[in-house]
Amino acid sequence: MTQKVEVDNQLESTEVTVVDKANYQNVSQRRSRQWLIPLVVGTGLGVAITFGGMRFFSRPITAPNQTPQQTAAPPSISVTVEPVRRTPVARSLSVTGTVAARDLISVLPQTNGLQIRQILVREGESVREGQAMAILDDAVIRAQIDQARANIESAQAVIGQRQAALAQARASLAEAERNLERYEQLASNGAISRQELDARATTTATTREAVRVAQANISSAEADVRSSRAGLQQLQTQLRQTVVRAPASGLVAEAIAKIGDVVSGSQPLFSIIQNNALELAAQVPAVQLPQVEVGAPAKVTSDTDSRVQLQGRVREIAPLVDTQSRQATVRIDLPPTSLLRPGMFARAAITTATVSGITVPAKAVVPQPDGNGIVFVLVGEDTVQARSIEVGEVLNDGNIEISSGLSPGDRIVVAGAGYLNDGDRVRVVNGD
Repeated sequence: MTQKVEVDNQLESTEVTVVDKANYQNVSQRRSRQWLIPLVVGTGLGVAITFGGMRFFSRPITAPNQTPQQTAAPPSISVTVEPVRRTPVARSLSVTGTVAARDLISVLPQTNGLQIRQILVREGESVREGQAMAILDDAVIRAQIDQARANIESAQAVIGQRQAALAQARASLAEAERNLERYEQLASNGAISRQELDARATTTATTREAVRVAQANISSAEADVRSSRAGLQQLQTQLRQTVVRAPASGLVAEAIAKIGDVVSGSQPLFSIIQNNALELAAQVPAVQLPQVEVGAPAKVTSDTDSRVQLQGRVREIAPLVDTQSRQATVRIDLPPTSLLRPGMFARAAITTATVSGITVPAKAVVPQPDGNGIVFVLVGEDTVQARSIEVGEVLNDGNIEISSGLSPGDRIVVAGAGYLNDGDRVRVVNGD
């Protein structure tokens, strides 16, 4: 109140001053204008200053015991919400194992004693069935092939000679048989002695034997030709075998061969993972073995490579349990991948059952140091409440199972959950 009185007094004083100065101007009009001009200018400035002060002090002043009217601030955080749902949740069994080739094929040389002249593939390369992998030195075999061809020509020449001898023997036999027939007629007429007839019969028998021998010689020569030709074919086969080819399509897992090595039929040159098919040989404790079924899906991961996120399937369960470890081998087929190699370590989560559970999007959960988390439940239209939850399985679809703390139908904050505190007011931009 004191301030207001002072302002009023100032206003009254100002008004009096203005009136006095106006009367003074009226009286002074009769005086010289040289005195009037400075006085009027000064009076105008004073009036301007006075009214400016009046306008300033005339603003409303809030008393100390008065408070401004409070207005609620609008929510500043925009969020999205989703309802808590009950969905199927897969229960899984975590196991570890070693990556192995499902079918590992050894590539053996088909000939012995030859040096490796050229290697055409390297480890890790894909090969097709029948593709050349290495070439052996074929100089010796080619020389043997040339010799075999020469032997065949020589045997064929012998056949020609023996065929000529056979023809001559047959001609001699024909003549001897004609003479024998004539001598038999003469002997029946008593023109010759029995002794001469017997001599002709002996000559005919000898000539007949010569024909048989000539035929046998030809057969022998023909057999020699066939044998030589068989030897040639064998050598030609060995020549083809100097090119070591892939017995099946797949991935070259190992390249043992080196240029200059002398090959042996019992020593492999390469090994191939047929069709690039890998498996995970996982060890499962015997007490958990009844939970695993053939055909069950399994998610395979690696501790050393986060890119390994493969979906496999149980192909086989070993019928025997190791007496030392009390574990059995479960083989999980893996899809084709370049991220895994035989001998690498990997993990698998084998699906053992599917149950109904409560799930929420993973980004709705704010992790806590104890391994669980909190979510923000929308209460009313624009207020959130922090709620502690216990998490269960982490699902492949980006959701998390909630073991306790939520009920189906609860509306939880998804986008924006990481920026909230308990009791914050929010603005829902979309939701169910």
